[in-house]
Amino acid sequence: MKILIIEDEKELAESISEYLSEENYLCSFASNVRQALEKIQHYYYDCIILDIMLPDGNGLEILQVLKKQHKQDGIIIVSAKNAVEDRVRGLHLGADDYLTKPFHLSELMARVFSIIRRKKFENSNIIQQNELQVDLLSKTVTIHCQSVLLTKKEFDLLIYFIGNKNKIISKSTLAEHLSGDFADMLDSHDFVYAHVKNLKKKLYDAGCNHYLKTVYGTGYKWTI
Repeated sequence: MKILIIEDEKELAESISEYLSEENYLCSFASNVRQALEKIQHYYYDCIILDIMLPDGNGLEILQVLKKQHKQDGIIIVSAKNAVEDRVRGLHLGADDYLTKPFHLSELMARVFSIIRRKKFENSNIIQQNELQVDLLSKTVTIHCQSVLLTKKEFDLLIYFIGNKNKIISKSTLAEHLSGDFADMLDSHDFVYAHVKNLKKKLYDAGCNHYLKTVYGTGYKWTI
């Protein structure tokens, strides 16, 4: 899952990234409004952590752009205690949640998880599709009640496919999801093919139905 951290306090941004990365979130950074707008123009994020007090403007400008573009990125506002009016306005502009500084990183991670779960998985910790069951909290996969061991990348791909069911997803989109903002620097998407191939093999060897389809010349689609 991809997270954009919009925060001008470098140490805080790095602390958030380190904490979330341990849970297999892929984090990118922006330290001001200009950088943030460039990022959201070119990339999609599962959740954006937004400090509204930035050196070149107010983070609410970013919310307004997201709203105009009808983007569905989850938004968590982080702000100082004296920014109540901005927090309220941010929620009206479409933010999903807010935290007041200082906050515990564990609480931030819980709210990130909650937003992604609500937006993609109907607010459930368990994804069930016939013989396939995925536990989002324990990050485990079972097929016909038998455990299937996936790598972090494979699990992330599986969740991404299920969260975008019945949509054709291109290899370049998957490369961006797996590699973040560095995807456009890659010479090829062979690593995407390798991860998808390994995921398919593990699922099918365990008796899973062929939900993950290859759309030749385009990408992949998870069907239900």
